[in-house]
Amino acid sequence: MSSQSAISPDTPALAVADLVKKFGTRKAADGISFTLPQGAFLSVFGPNGAGKTTLLRMLATLARPTSGTIEVLGVDAKEKPDEVRELIGIISHNSFLYPDLTAEENLVLYGKLYGVPQPEKRAAELLDVVGLRTRRHDRVRTFSRGMRQRAAIARALVNDPRIVLLDEPYSGLDPHAVEIVDELIESVRADRTFVMVSHDLEKGLALCTHALVLARGRVVSFSPVENLDAQEFRELYRSTVGMGVA
Repeated sequence: MSSQSAISPDTPALAVADLVKKFGTRKAADGISFTLPQGAFLSVFGPNGAGKTTLLRMLATLARPTSGTIEVLGVDAKEKPDEVRELIGIISHNSFLYPDLTAEENLVLYGKLYGVPQPEKRAAELLDVVGLRTRRHDRVRTFSRGMRQRAAIARALVNDPRIVLLDEPYSGLDPHAVEIVDELIESVRADRTFVMVSHDLEKGLALCTHALVLARGRVVSFSPVENLDAQEFRELYRSTVGMGVA
């Protein structure tokens, strides 16, 4: 793992410029630009087909932009994708866990892939954090949806990422599981930057420091929440819902 301590606090967590992603003739991202400071929590809103998940996949280096640039804590994602991957963790409705491995085996595996020192120790620490120590030897396929999401949060944190990407992390969770995930996210927010894609306007606004609205691959609005009029923002968001792509 590369050293993260040399990153200046003034370096933006994310600097996205003129980002374009084409699928055939369709532009899933069409000139997206924004700059997010370290320690921020960005909620990304928009209708289906707006380009939200495409944006997140490009930030995660899982999809390559057609054009434009992404810098993650000053690192060019196109030129140094492996270095960027060391800086990020991903939490999704897809857990990215191997169902026939135990919770502990999953975390140790990911720890080794990231080159984490003492991956067994790191796995034990994280299973404590997410409240799964007593289930550490159980196969993930036996877990409830909420337990899998807790294990997925542990997996996303195994490399101690500076930036955490969340793709609809509350999808399919019951209210109790939502509360647990809220508490876990709050417990690890310090010194990290978050980007969350969400269809839930109220949840997204409650968590974020910055809000971004996409429609048809373009930025409709990007602003710190203290500069937003809540009612105007809700009306703006509702107006974009009819701009989705089937």
